[in-house]
Amino acid sequence: MNGEALGLIETIGLATAAAALDAAIKTADVKCVAVEKVIGVGKVVSVTVNITGQVAAVQAAVESGVEAASAVGTVIGSHVLPRPHGDVDKLVGLFGGAKKAKGNTESNEEVIEEPVKAEPKAKATKAKAKTEE
Repeated sequence: MNGEALGLIETIGLATAAAALDAAIKTADVKCVAVEKVIGVGKVVSVTVNITGQVAAVQAAVESGVEAASAVGTVIGSHVLPRPHGDVDKLVGLFGGAKKAKGNTESNEEVIEEPVKAEPKAKATKAKAKTEE
């Protein structure tokens, strides 16, 4: 995290997390570094958005994100770590569903990619045949 603050916003559901992240990023100069999805008790999907930036920016972004997310769904919790110890990255990486935001290469978590539309089998077979010629 290179001396930056870490902000966490934990919500129930993707729509709520999307609202939180959208508001947070629009509020201040922060970036999304990871998104974690955890299926918990009662099969509820918890989504935690991890953002970084300067302390004041992260604090403002988290407050704004929580407010926006609360209008959409349930916010489980939020917290800002002003200067997290380097080992906090290890904790965040322990969650198997942790994904880095696309373009962020600072850690070895899985990168979020854009969905790829699969070709129908008939087209894929024709394309393969053309490449073999």
